Amino acid sequence: MKKQLLALGLLTAFSIPSIASAADYVIDTKGAHASINLKIKHLGYSWIKGRFNTFDGTFSYDPMNISASKVNVNVDTTSFDTNHAERDKHVRSEDFLDVKKYSTATFTSNKVEPKGNGEMTISGDLTLHGQTKPIAIDAVFVGEGEDPWGGYRAGFTGTTRIELKDFGIQVMGESSYADLELHVEGIRQ
Repeated sequence: MKKQLLALGLLTAFSIPSIASAADYVIDTKGAHASINLKIKHLGYSWIKGRFNTFDGTFSYDPMNISASKVNVNVDTTSFDTNHAERDKHVRSEDFLDVKKYSTATFTSNKVEPKGNGEMTISGDLTLHGQTKPIAIDAVFVGEGEDPWGGYRAGFTGTTRIELKDFGIQVMGESSYADLELHVEGIRQ
């Protein structure tokens, strides 16, 4: 009798759909609830902060199975902006980003590793300046819930460091890297 009850319990458990499941989200760039920011040393004396104003993307997130999550982002590199027109023109030139030739950067995740307490590492491939290299993003789940407009949202922050030479981008002065700071809020579809 105990074996029959156990078998019935297992059958029931596997036949009832999970209450929580993966949900697909579109990153809310139209509402300016997401940003891709960077920080880079200027000649070893100070920091310059900038951002990419135009990008889009999607992610899939399941709080019960974080490792099944996925992220895809497309960045318009011509939208690079440090609030200084001459510098931005130079960074967009063939000396650095060469946006006439490489107008899009992409990130596609291939692994999400939960670390506990809402922290995770998102690994994937970044294509920038015509080069595709693996990167890891240290991410933190911010929260999720219903929004005032009848939708449902989830948000994350993340940071990563990229070595410019890995992507064939000229190093200027002492700055061999750029730190990226990511803020992502998505609307569930």
